[in-house]
Amino acid sequence: MTPGSAAARDPGLQPERTRLAWRRTTLTCTVAAVLAARTALHRGASTAGVVACALSLLLWLGFLAVAHRRITGLAAARPRALSARAATAAALCTAALALCALVAVF
Repeated sequence: MTPGSAAARDPGLQPERTRLAWRRTTLTCTVAAVLAARTALHRGASTAGVVACALSLLLWLGFLAVAHRRITGLAAARPRALSARAATAAALCTAALALCALVAVF
């Protein structure tokens, strides 16, 4: 085997670090969604607050699904690369969740 061949690849702790990063990001999204819901409902149940709260919950669930699939995929002996579709979904959920939090605050 040559040092550059795929069979000689030793991932080391990289998959574990990536799993931990996904878990931290999921926790951060959970906190953002809970704070957005709390802020929206604390000021009174306005229509915009309820819509922002519901949308935050849906976006959080979407991000949670993407993160769970990625964390599960990283448990394999040879994890596959993150697909462009999953990366786009995670980025859009994160950006939209931040936007919902802004709407809930203002």
